[in-house]
Amino acid sequence: MPFLQGCATVPFIPKDGPTGLEVQTRADVTLQDPGRLSYVFVKLSPLVLSSLQTEAQPTALFSRLAQVRGATDVRITASDVVSLAIFEAQAGGLFIPSEGGTRAGNFVQIPPQELDPEGSISVPFAGTVRAIGRSPREIEADVVAKLKNRAIDPQVVVTVGERAENSVSVLGDVRSPTNIPMRPGGLRLLAAIARAGGSIPPAYSAVVTIQRRGKNEQALLTSVLRDPRQNIQLAPQDVVYVASEPRVFMAFGAVGGGGSVQISSGAGGGTSFSSGRRFAMDRENMTVAEGLAAAGGPTSGNADARSVFLFRYMPRARLAKAGVDVSNFPAAQVPTVFSVDLSQSEGYFLANHMYMKHNDIIYVSEAPAVDLAKFLSIITNITVAGTQATTFGLGIQALEAGSGNVAIVSSAAGVAR
Repeated sequence: MPFLQGCATVPFIPKDGPTGLEVQTRADVTLQDPGRLSYVFVKLSPLVLSSLQTEAQPTALFSRLAQVRGATDVRITASDVVSLAIFEAQAGGLFIPSEGGTRAGNFVQIPPQELDPEGSISVPFAGTVRAIGRSPREIEADVVAKLKNRAIDPQVVVTVGERAENSVSVLGDVRSPTNIPMRPGGLRLLAAIARAGGSIPPAYSAVVTIQRRGKNEQALLTSVLRDPRQNIQLAPQDVVYVASEPRVFMAFGAVGGGGSVQISSGAGGGTSFSSGRRFAMDRENMTVAEGLAAAGGPTSGNADARSVFLFRYMPRARLAKAGVDVSNFPAAQVPTVFSVDLSQSEGYFLANHMYMKHNDIIYVSEAPAVDLAKFLSIITNITVAGTQATTFGLGIQALEAGSGNVAIVSSAAGVAR
């Protein structure tokens, strides 16, 4: 061991950076917490799966926004353009169309007009009519009341053209970000996303954020598709943002035949496998068995099938309901390790019923024989190196003595002749 520590300080031996020992010993101040993180260990069984109620994809739902029922009452704003049509019951009244008898009906069309600075519009023979903050039906009733003593049974139809402020913006990961004018009939969320060309990411990884009056709420697109109550009515000036937020999990240890990194122990030694990868869940619901398969599965010859673990934070209340003593865990989320034995047939069924969560960690331990193989590989390397050094030293001594038996050492092949 002193020899190996001395080799680490030799300047011509390449290395990527300082060793862990160098980093620790050269510090002026060292802060170490002797404590450790406590966690709950749970062995998977049919009873555990049923008691913990390991659900599938967690549902993210609108709460406050979903409580709004019916279409939003669309009011006229300062930037809207308003037009009116005034009808009378018979000819000879107050409004005589320029076409005279060339068309059926007695009505006139008031040209479209923007609201004045006071938020009003001008109607012939009715004067100024306030429009801002009112609905088209309220304006119609006001105009009729002002004309009923002058026109013959007047009827008024108010239409709104441009709705710059009464609109909904749909942005983010949609094919055609757009601004959609609101109509009195209302606009639902899925219809707005469809008007924007639809979501680019798949529904299971698309998160919909709605910004309304300075507050945000989020829901998974899959939740909106499954629950009609989540297909909420939008309101003027809402901002709908669709974002791709894929759920991921990590896999470490003796997993991943394709994704593992092969590490050679040196000349004359064996090999070991070290792997660790981050994976995106490519479907709405993924089980532990599917996660292992996506990570390449336990490495043949290296993995200990009896020691497959899933690390995650579990709600404290759920563990307590399952009979777990959580008195030592005051936090709402408790570190939990689930264990499944894949050396038994039932382990595969259990793993196929345990659903993965975002940021879960799968760890597969190496078999005990792998550690023994590593140790024997190190001993073999040291023995080979010592034999080569001894042979080299004997060859130098023969040269110095002038002997005809000269030992030539081939460093490339590592063999003395």
